Amino acid sequence: MPNYTITELAREFDITPRAIRFYEDQGLLTPKREGAGGRTRVYSARERTRLKLTLRGKRLGLTLSEIKSLVDMYESPKDSAAQLNRFLLVLARHREILEQQREDLEVTLAEIEAHEAQCRRMLEAGEAGAASAAAGKPAKKTAAKRAAKQTESA
Repeated sequence: MPNYTITELAREFDITPRAIRFYEDQGLLTPKREGAGGRTRVYSARERTRLKLTLRGKRLGLTLSEIKSLVDMYESPKDSAAQLNRFLLVLARHREILEQQREDLEVTLAEIEAHEAQCRRMLEAGEAGAASAAAGKPAKKTAAKRAAKQTESA
């Protein structure tokens, strides 16, 4: 059965050894300790798989506690129906959060679009006002008055 060093895993998964030690501190990984005083970490194929699942969970946006729960299920007896149902629940909760975030982003983007359009209108009106002033004609409304009126109506 293959063994890995922390450096090998860090290089393979393009993460830092510090991140791997953090996952260890969180109980996601439990490498064997070898050498003088147990200073050398040795990761088995099992630990490599747990790290891979942890990183996959992070890419999905799951919390470390959700990942730990799911990874621990992976190690339990193979009652796949219970594991799959639990995973579906975690994914459903995460989907709800992401959909709410998407709605919030869409509202924010619409607000930005409205502000951009308002600024463009004010700039166009300001240019027309500047052209009238240059011709010696008074502008009908100042840009400040238009902005105040548009803000009141928004």
